[in-house]
Amino acid sequence: MTSGATNEGNTLDQSAEELGMGGDLAPERDAEAYQARMRRRQEVQQQRVQERSLEKGLVMVFTGHGKGKTTAALGLALRTLGHGHRVAIVQFIKGGWEPGEARALQTFGDALNWHALGEGFTWETQDRERDRQLVQGAWRQSLDYLRSEEHQLVILDEVNVALKLGYLDLEDVLAGVDARPTLTHVALTGRGAPQGLIERADLVTEMTLVRHPFREQGVKAQAGIEY
Repeated sequence: MTSGATNEGNTLDQSAEELGMGGDLAPERDAEAYQARMRRRQEVQQQRVQERSLEKGLVMVFTGHGKGKTTAALGLALRTLGHGHRVAIVQFIKGGWEPGEARALQTFGDALNWHALGEGFTWETQDRERDRQLVQGAWRQSLDYLRSEEHQLVILDEVNVALKLGYLDLEDVLAGVDARPTLTHVALTGRGAPQGLIERADLVTEMTLVRHPFREQGVKAQAGIEY
């Protein structure tokens, strides 16, 4: 969007926020006044949608200490597959077990390429150099998919953790992300996403840990929830 269009978009965003979501959050108590507010909200929303015509491949980061980072990326995978596009998933660190989602997504056949190229958490592998080699191998596989035009979405699961551990160089990852075709989306998951990646991303969601049954109740990892 141009600078003028950006300013207009910001004004519309502000208007949408001021008009609100409706329901009991709206101050109007009578039906006619409420309908007038919601009609105006509808007009603003239509304008917001119409002026945003740019299409591009997005860099999406899911990070934070809360649960749901991989789950969010897999939701994108399911959505993309549902539209008939191909998806590639490369899992860093993970690989010592087969999660339920890997089994479920097998039904999509060749439309999905799934690689779990780790051997588990660092306290399980206890071999830093072996872990580093596996991460480097996973990154080489990731580059093949990032440079290909065959996949609409590439998911680099737990790559943020690999970066945090020092097994990958941020500049290499940013260069690989930038090498992808114009309309290819990439999702990078894992806690501890570096600031340079956050600044490069188009969308960043930070999952906040509020409560977790493992920590507070001693509930073990359960099939269908954690894996």
